[in-house]
Amino acid sequence: MSADPGPRGRPIEVLLAFLKLGVSAFGGPIAHIGYFREEFVTRRRWLDEAAYADLVALCQFLPGPASSQVGFGLGLMRAGPLGALAAWTGFTLPSAILMTAFALVAASTTGPFAGGVIHGLKLVAVAVVAQAVFGMARTLTPDARRAGIALAAVVLVTAASASFGQIAAIGIGAAAGMVLCRTAPAPAAAPLFTLPRRVGAAAFAAYLLLLFGVPAMAAATGDPALARFDAFYRSGALVFGGGHVVLPLLKQAVVDPGWVGQDTFLAGYGAAQAMPGPLFTFAAFLGATMCGPFGGVAGAALGLAAIFLPGVLILTAVLPFWGRLSSRPLVQAAMRGANAAVVGILAAALYNPVWTSAVLTPADFAAALAGFVLLTAFRAPPIAVVLLGVAFGAAPVLAGGTAL
Repeated sequence: MSADPGPRGRPIEVLLAFLKLGVSAFGGPIAHIGYFREEFVTRRRWLDEAAYADLVALCQFLPGPASSQVGFGLGLMRAGPLGALAAWTGFTLPSAILMTAFALVAASTTGPFAGGVIHGLKLVAVAVVAQAVFGMARTLTPDARRAGIALAAVVLVTAASASFGQIAAIGIGAAAGMVLCRTAPAPAAAPLFTLPRRVGAAAFAAYLLLLFGVPAMAAATGDPALARFDAFYRSGALVFGGGHVVLPLLKQAVVDPGWVGQDTFLAGYGAAQAMPGPLFTFAAFLGATMCGPFGGVAGAALGLAAIFLPGVLILTAVLPFWGRLSSRPLVQAAMRGANAAVVGILAAALYNPVWTSAVLTPADFAAALAGFVLLTAFRAPPIAVVLLGVAFGAAPVLAGGTAL
């Protein structure tokens, strides 16, 4: 594949194309990549199959929300930097608005009926995370060596503090991958875009400066806005393996400090399964539910910008160098090990806090298992499982005639 010759469209064209997907693309990151292929490779012919496969491989290699990064790259290719911004806006805004509205409504709703709905959404979260662990384990731990790395990650995350354990598990997994997961290297990718290397270097410098500089500034000044920006940015910067893996990172970032209650956190995560667009818009819900001057709509905007920014920066940083970097066997082996560790991190999160907070009775176990079977064996759309979970949670209240 030859290098991209430069932008060939207009930002408004990109915005409208991605807005259509932003209101209709249900099903999570893997489904989104399928939607993008159908829309931009098959129908619109913005790029060929080989170029699209290269872009998807790059975004799956990097930390951040893979489907949003693919969309950003498509917009950049089609209409330059404004096209990239248009693609992100069109794909993200519908879900972000819905999640913010849900947060504001949920914050003002109390009573047995609301409690039942929240409990049902928490059970949906159990089914969805279990499905993610199951699917990722089949793909990312196909042999005993990588399964062992995943198991070691579970032990490390459960034995150590949340933030240290997660970072250490990924680092140790990458190191183990260099030793245990070497295979014949994949062929080098051709250049995807003609971004100057100085742009990539500047983006990488910004990525690191925000990752390490903002927490230092927040600690020195005590500024709550910086602290919350850091929490969301760090979660977006350290997540490998897709949208669901952000769950343990966000839990440690916003629940452990007491900014968001655990029940609210899991209810929002369950509701996010019913939304089109990227799962990372869960950050808008979390930001909106926080108390203080940086809650509400302002908190939603802060959380949304902070969690997506690192993925955009690291993609921009790597684009000029990807062809050479991806051909190195040690890099490929390290990513195999890191991805196996991600499976272990998500499996630990499935138990705590997802399972321990939601499955309280045998009926809860049956409902969560039913949701898992519907998602995996029957390929039911997530929105259907969400509706069934809400009905399960609310049914006892309605049957008992309790006031809403």
